[in-house]
Amino acid sequence: MDEHQRNAITMIGDQTKPDSRTLLSGTMPPEAPRRARRSRAWIAVGLIFLAGLGWLALRPHGPQPGHGGRPGANAPVAVGAATAQKGDIPITLDGLGTVTPIATILVRTQIAGQLQKIAFREGQVVQAGDFLAQIDPRPYQAQLEQYQGQLIRDKALLAEGELNLSRYRTLVAQKSIAVQQLDTQQSLVDQYRGAIAMDMAQIDSARVNLIYCHIVAPVTGRVGLRQVDEGNYVQTSDPNGIVVITQMQPITVIFTLPEDNVPAVMRRLHAGATLEVDAWDRDMTTKLATGKLLTVDNQIDTTTGTVKLRAEFPNDDETLFPNQFVNARLVVDVLKDATVIPTAAIQRGAPGTFVYLVTPGGTVTVRPVTLGPTSGERVAVTAGLAPGDRVVVDGADKLREGAKVTLPGSPAHAPR
Repeated sequence: MDEHQRNAITMIGDQTKPDSRTLLSGTMPPEAPRRARRSRAWIAVGLIFLAGLGWLALRPHGPQPGHGGRPGANAPVAVGAATAQKGDIPITLDGLGTVTPIATILVRTQIAGQLQKIAFREGQVVQAGDFLAQIDPRPYQAQLEQYQGQLIRDKALLAEGELNLSRYRTLVAQKSIAVQQLDTQQSLVDQYRGAIAMDMAQIDSARVNLIYCHIVAPVTGRVGLRQVDEGNYVQTSDPNGIVVITQMQPITVIFTLPEDNVPAVMRRLHAGATLEVDAWDRDMTTKLATGKLLTVDNQIDTTTGTVKLRAEFPNDDETLFPNQFVNARLVVDVLKDATVIPTAAIQRGAPGTFVYLVTPGGTVTVRPVTLGPTSGERVAVTAGLAPGDRVVVDGADKLREGAKVTLPGSPAHAPR
């Protein structure tokens, strides 16, 4: 019990004793005032008890400032480090792109007729010239034979007209007939010759129609879902056609870049360089294919300030699919013999862009750096570091200037 508690109990005891003047006078205090004084005494005792419990609860435990401090405050911090190396960094430009086939063909019938046969399977890869479907050829075969018969008739008429024309010339020379008859016969012969030319043209047209009855693939590519079944009457005006063929190999990607990047790209193309383009998935985590830049569009879109570019990919494994969204990464140039470090080492704060440089003495120092191009998880440092410098890549959030560190594999980091 401390001094404050003893004083409080003494005061309470004094308050509970009867007043000496009251005792001498032989009179006792009234009952109500006595009960009130007793209640106040118990309240005071309770308050003192609660104050003592609060003091015990709030009393600091363990060592106080100036008595040893926090244990391990100066212990080395375990960190991960990487060594700056000399290497090549590609200078890349990223853009959003869409996989676009070189050729997408809607196969339509070029004549009207009944679809007799479908010779392809949905999803099949066909070569240019492969048989796809057959239209009933009988009406067109009959028409061809009709035109051929007309040709034979008109040739016979022409032969007869030419014989009569020869006779009329002889008779006109003998002045046996009028010249008008000769002219009329010459006109008739010319009509027969015109009829023969018309017959031959109709025959050629009928033969073409017979060819159109046999539908073949116009390009090499993958066949889509068929749009019509066997037995249907098909016409040239059908909007859906018969099937769609898409050329898959090679395939292209059309992507956009900001107009500010156009001069650098055009400078490389005019120098005759072949620029590599990588196609990445939507999340930029998986590289799908590698191709080359084909061409740059001839104008800039004024609404977006971008220009379109087309890249070609072999697509042998058909990783790229028509209308697929991809991220295109164009390699414009390569920075040779640059100082390269992991991007995880880069810190940003009051000094600007900096790294924690590991010193030979086992401490770290803040080193401001100037960054160059970035490639994946690597970044080029154009100023501030040299090959062989060690920088912290893991645990930098626990560091400050001059902090002691220990690295994996060092004696201080080995398990005890």
